[in-house]
Amino acid sequence: MTEFAIRVQGLSKCYHVYDRPQDRLKQSLWRGRKQFYREFWALRDISFEIKKGETVGIIGCNGSGKSTLLQMIAGTLTPTVGTVEVNGRVAALLELGSGFNPDFTGRENVYMNGAILGLGESEITARFDEIAAFADIGDFIEQPVKTYSSGMMLRLAFAVSVCVDPDILIVDEALSVGDEIFQRKCFARIQALQQVGASILFVSHSAQSVVELCRSALLLDRGELLLFGKPKAVVAQYHRLIYAAGTKREMLRAALRHKSQDADIIANAETGKTGSPETACPCARYDPSLMPASTVSYEMRGACILSPQITLPNGTPANLLVCGEEYLFSYAVNFSTDAYHVRFGAFIKTTSGFELGGTSSAAAGEGVPHVGMEQIVNASFRFRCRLLPGVYFFNAGCSGMVNGEEVFLHRLIDAAMFRVQPEETQGRAGVVDFEIETIVDLDATRMGSEY
Repeated sequence: MTEFAIRVQGLSKCYHVYDRPQDRLKQSLWRGRKQFYREFWALRDISFEIKKGETVGIIGCNGSGKSTLLQMIAGTLTPTVGTVEVNGRVAALLELGSGFNPDFTGRENVYMNGAILGLGESEITARFDEIAAFADIGDFIEQPVKTYSSGMMLRLAFAVSVCVDPDILIVDEALSVGDEIFQRKCFARIQALQQVGASILFVSHSAQSVVELCRSALLLDRGELLLFGKPKAVVAQYHRLIYAAGTKREMLRAALRHKSQDADIIANAETGKTGSPETACPCARYDPSLMPASTVSYEMRGACILSPQITLPNGTPANLLVCGEEYLFSYAVNFSTDAYHVRFGAFIKTTSGFELGGTSSAAAGEGVPHVGMEQIVNASFRFRCRLLPGVYFFNAGCSGMVNGEEVFLHRLIDAAMFRVQPEETQGRAGVVDFEIETIVDLDATRMGSEY
């Protein structure tokens, strides 16, 4: 029995770039004896495997090769080198409106796309009402697609893709076109497909969506596969890469390319494990072994964040927190340049990277009017812990105006780590304690029986 849904081996794609239109004609006349074009490799030597039932995210900057990779997996683009093996029915939502004939009605395009996916006419008819209901475009389904707005086209295309029971669903960044209500509807359907064992390949510029939806993630950059691992670790390196500049970016690319990332660090970033978890008793305030092994420091652009820590209001160190109590998260920032309108921020995340919430010390363009070179500033954030038992992380960041441009002066991902202690709870579940009060009115039941 085949255990993989998608297997990619040594995949590369090369395009011929001509500086002038007449060079194409020259190339055909010379029949390869002379080259009139430049080679552009959109992808180089990509290899990975996705198991059945797995959801994998693909992230990377514009031009990194994400869409090219998806098109070759979907079979709409031919590789220059390498192979792609796909097991199961594939439904792909790539470029908006791809696969639709603009002169056909929505109904006719549903039948045409269903046929392309291998469904018979009777099967499409059986699913048509479900597709129409999911798309929710009303009578426009009987109108030519060329009259549709981009949102209507997206609704119909996604409805066809998810309602044909695909074994593999491939989704490009197209979902960003839809409104918030439809996006939530789409993500709910994706989660339903996950539950029935469909494999999903998901491209998004939203790192949060990748962390929430995916079990693994690929980081592509300039056509190369730099990292394949847990979503939180991959997203952290992606953010580090896009904020790095010049030679530092090239050094980071080289480090990722040669697999210099510590596997233990990647695992710890996902699980929140430490050298000796659960060693402290529930009444303790601080566990010295509870230190993040997954800290990522972005490029320093005029400042350095130092000594991030969590304390009690009186300054006593604490990383074993109790729900309902008050704490301080603080750090120092050492400035190596003059900065203006300086802001300080803090953010809390789960071990999977889900962003729970945070704050900035001021709105954009405001903040501390001026901080001088070699000055050290202490920033503190007072908060009441409303989290239920589990392991969490603090991010720290500092931004400001330098040479007329607002930049992140420094950022630390997973700067501090803490555990909310287990306690006797009365039916509380999830991540956040909303202090929901239960009211049961037995008198209302008796009143209802009188009528």
